Amino acid sequence: MYTSFIKTSILLVAMVFVYHSSALGQPAHQQLDNYIATAFAQNQGLKEQQFDLDKSLFALKEAQAMYLPTVSMLASYTRAAGGRTIDVPVGDLVNPIYTALNQLTASNKFPQLQNESFLLNPNNFYDAKLRTSLPLINAEIRYNKLIKQQLISSQQAAVNVYKRALVKDIKTAYYRYYQALQSIATYNSAMLLIKENIRQNESLLRNGVRNGTALLRSQTEQQKNDAALILAQRNTQNARAYFNFLLNRPLQDSILTDDNTTADILAQPDTTTGTSHREELAQLHSLQQAYTFDYKLQRSGFLPKLSTFIDLGSQGTNFNVTDKTRYYLWGVNLQWDIFTGGQRKYKAAQANANLQAATAQLDQTQQSLQLQLNQSYNNYQSARAACKNAAAQLTYAGKYYNDQLKAYRAGQLLYLELIDAQDQLTGARLQLTDARASLQITLAELERDQATYPINNPNSNK
Repeated sequence: MYTSFIKTSILLVAMVFVYHSSALGQPAHQQLDNYIATAFAQNQGLKEQQFDLDKSLFALKEAQAMYLPTVSMLASYTRAAGGRTIDVPVGDLVNPIYTALNQLTASNKFPQLQNESFLLNPNNFYDAKLRTSLPLINAEIRYNKLIKQQLISSQQAAVNVYKRALVKDIKTAYYRYYQALQSIATYNSAMLLIKENIRQNESLLRNGVRNGTALLRSQTEQQKNDAALILAQRNTQNARAYFNFLLNRPLQDSILTDDNTTADILAQPDTTTGTSHREELAQLHSLQQAYTFDYKLQRSGFLPKLSTFIDLGSQGTNFNVTDKTRYYLWGVNLQWDIFTGGQRKYKAAQANANLQAATAQLDQTQQSLQLQLNQSYNNYQSARAACKNAAAQLTYAGKYYNDQLKAYRAGQLLYLELIDAQDQLTGARLQLTDARASLQITLAELERDQATYPINNPNSNK
């Protein structure tokens, strides 16, 4: 009468060893890499970072455009009445001469003239022109361009920093989801044993071989397992929702998992890379260079600026345009701020303070990242040891359950002792599931701290 009971138990133990063996294999992460590529293309936070990068690129183009000529159209029109005048005594100067000439010629050919008065303000006067200006010598334009270039490098590094954090979050969510799935599988396997126990105990009770205590205990175990299964299902739903959130997908979308998602627990990760490839350092180094150029920019205020211009236009009255109204005007401008009350000096001092602060921040960040890497490696070693121990415990729990099952079948063991062995087996499977997830998560953190994931690989959409 124990035939089906024994078959179910043997099947469970076989699943345990298969499960254990898969924990020691090399994982295939193609599906996970595909999800990461999807996140690179769709994640909203990454899109915001990319918008900031685009903004920096446009700022550089703006700085480069300052080297080019500027063409402007300028026009003005004025009407005036009253105000200051210029008095020209034309009549007083020429009338005596005209009078003498009229007497000599006995004629009135030379009329008498009135004195003239001209307004200083132009009346009914227009001036329209195209002005083209070009900087010839201006150190500020050069340093401004160099600053924009460094800000682009800094923002690109910021995008990569976000990508690496996103990779770690996606991997963590993926392993949490896989952990939740394995927990459901564990509770479902345990439920098979519990249901078989209930069936066998009901049969024994009907035949008067056993009392109802074992049956009640089996039913209690069933309720406890149901509650744990519901909790595992809820955790799976939450893990799936968070994973899809990172990918900017509907929260209920299904997630494909690889058959083997656990790294070889015996393999040592590469820790020789260190923190030299961390984008945070590249970002701070670019900011340091930007502050260096800003300091030089402020110092360049003491240098002269030279520019040239040419005006092509027309000016006259009544909007007349003739050969006499058209003109051109070319010139060169020189600006040299000899005294500014110390403004440039203080701006340079502020820029130098920013440079010193950036240098100190870079040094502190290097030490902080190295500390973070050491902690991640220690966490990995602990997770690796815990995974080994959990695998060994599962092996022992499987053997122990098999031995207890044989003893129970021979009538040499109380049912409560078999239940205890079954609980140990279920607990060992759950413990290995947790240990595997923790191991993978610590590997993802170690990968993040060394900046070794190929974020610009062909599968990644930048």
